[in-house]
Amino acid sequence: MAKPKVDEELCIGCGTCESLCPKVFKMKDGKSSVIAEDCGDCNCQEVIDSCPASAISME
Repeated sequence: MAKPKVDEELCIGCGTCESLCPKVFKMKDGKSSVIAEDCGDCNCQEVIDSCPASAISME
């Protein structure tokens, strides 16, 4: 199963991912991080498509 991943080098800390999927993404120290590996009710593809820095992927 694919898991969401944030490239902290690319992340600009806009918070879009956390607003779309707060059960999976959390802002820490100005960058997004993954707090759960299962997208569950969230649409992780929408999060990937909405990230302005293209910092989120599935691995």
